[in-house]
Amino acid sequence: MRLTLHTDYALRTLMYLAVHTERLSSIREIATTYGISENHLMKIIHRLGLGGFIETVRGRGGGLRLARPAATIRIGDVVRFTEDDMALVSCMQMEPGKDAPCILADACRLRGVLGQAMGSFMAVLDSHTLADVITPAERQRLTRPGDTQAAT
Repeated sequence: MRLTLHTDYALRTLMYLAVHTERLSSIREIATTYGISENHLMKIIHRLGLGGFIETVRGRGGGLRLARPAATIRIGDVVRFTEDDMALVSCMQMEPGKDAPCILADACRLRGVLGQAMGSFMAVLDSHTLADVITPAERQRLTRPGDTQAAT
């Protein structure tokens, strides 16, 4: 399983916001910190807002912040929300009433094994929150000189 850049950047954005809970953050500073496009990040921010993971404050002095505490945001929920396709192989995307993409689809054990593996993968992600993955080293790297250290 390989997560998309969209999900990778979404998780990084949430980590950044979890470190900076004492203030609003801007798209520009997050994009600069990670070396990613502001335009691409704006799409990710919009999606995270729709998912209830972040809040945006418009206007002068506006910015971004987590919509709820980092300890309540499960990594698995973010991955499920940001990944468009969680199927490991095409036969896992079968729609009812459509032809199977593989002649073995109705008798294949591999699909079940892969489904079990995906279930285990998601169970691990569900067992960790955003707060769990922010180490002191990450906190230090994501805090610029002059910023106030955020509490977890």
